[in-house]
Amino acid sequence: QVQLVESGGGLVQAGGSLRLSCAASGRTDRSYGMGWFRQVVGKEREFVAGIVWNGGTTTYRDSVKGRFTISRDNGKNTVYLQMNSLKPEDTAVYYCYLDRAPTRYWGPGTQVIVSS
Repeated sequence: QVQLVESGGGLVQAGGSLRLSCAASGRTDRSYGMGWFRQVVGKEREFVAGIVWNGGTTTYRDSVKGRFTISRDNGKNTVYLQMNSLKPEDTAVYYCYLDRAPTRYWGPGTQVIVSS
């Protein structure tokens, strides 16, 4: 099994910054990537950013490009999401995931609220 624990969420004013962290433990061997989704009540969970271990390729949803940066610390089995220039529409619960075939594991989520 894999356990994921997110941290770093909170309340911030529009234009501010937050850094989310996600620490993985357990059977993380043979995992090949981690990343973040977000979800607003009543809407589907949407992809935000991801990073793969092989080559470190990163991907982002269009609305966060240039504002969010995903990075990793392999030694700590941790992935980070630096969120700058936050907007009220970034308000959501952010979920970390880890891919280890054939399963995608999820963290419990961390709330981000951006006030206008």
